[in-house]
Amino acid sequence: MTLSTPETIKTLQRKLYTKAKQMPGFRFYALYDKLGRADILSHAYDRVRANRGAPGIDGQTFQAIEAQQGKAAFIADLGGQLKDKTYRANAVRRVELPKPDGSLRPLGIPTVADRVVQMAAKLVIEPIFEADFCEHSYGFRPQRSAHDAVDAVTHSLLRRRHQVIDADLSQYFDTIPHAKLMATVAERISDGAVLALIQQWLKAAVVEEDDKGRR
Repeated sequence: MTLSTPETIKTLQRKLYTKAKQMPGFRFYALYDKLGRADILSHAYDRVRANRGAPGIDGQTFQAIEAQQGKAAFIADLGGQLKDKTYRANAVRRVELPKPDGSLRPLGIPTVADRVVQMAAKLVIEPIFEADFCEHSYGFRPQRSAHDAVDAVTHSLLRRRHQVIDADLSQYFDTIPHAKLMATVAERISDGAVLALIQQWLKAAVVEEDDKGRR
């Protein structure tokens, strides 16, 4: 399901992207207040809901939220936590998915509240880093996919470019050095509150269950 981004958010994203593109060395210092905006949190909620993810360690689902307190109250509460800087990331529920080679891929499932705040952060900071990406980069970028990368390879082959290099980093997301990652993010973002949020998510505890369901 594709959701249309509200014009107010598009306008913000265009401004951030344009400034980042025009000023490669600029560090953005006033972003945190944007995360708690009602329009951004509401759209983040809808985006996360559309992904149909499983509940986190608290077992809370979107259906339960809407039946008990409603989306508007949930968003208002999250916005208040962000404004007061009382928001704290919850632990992540660990599940393991089978891979084609028989091994297991660990997957962390945050709570709904954490996923919504993470999506709000993504909506705000993604345009900044988009401005820095190479034109030939396709992984984990908006409006780009593996199919687009294949199309680009096909186009190059038709232009008589016959070498394709395929590289994969084993267990990359399990081994990213946090200090270096944060240093790279800080090259573009100097807003300490945003950096502190990202640190919370990186350092969140992981909860696993054994065969008997014990944590």
